[in-house]
Amino acid sequence: MLPAFSDADILEWLEAAAPEDFDHLAFGVIGLAADFHVVAYSKAEAAVSGLTPARVIGRHFFASVAPCTNNYMVAQRFELEPELDVVIDYVFTLRMAPTPVRLRLLKRPTARHMYLLVEPRPT
Repeated sequence: MLPAFSDADILEWLEAAAPEDFDHLAFGVIGLAADFHVVAYSKAEAAVSGLTPARVIGRHFFASVAPCTNNYMVAQRFELEPELDVVIDYVFTLRMAPTPVRLRLLKRPTARHMYLLVEPRPT
């Protein structure tokens, strides 16, 4: 069974799944390495952003993929907080019309990757 955006144990599911499994989720998934380079980018996220996985895998997420998230609400929280599981309302604005989303920031010291989950919000 696939997890929902709000499932309490979603980080464990993400860590155990293969990146191609993320494509079956109803929300976007961005997997980040410790240096904030993209290691996974789901089809649902590609549909929202208009960016293909091939275009973003290996690139620094906050500097070159989504600089609109390079701020205290998102990037600095990943950088400064040792553990995260927080949902925030956000609006993507780069390369697109303003797009309201809910972001779930996931980070744990024992996890291989950090994750940014993206769920569209009604306008």
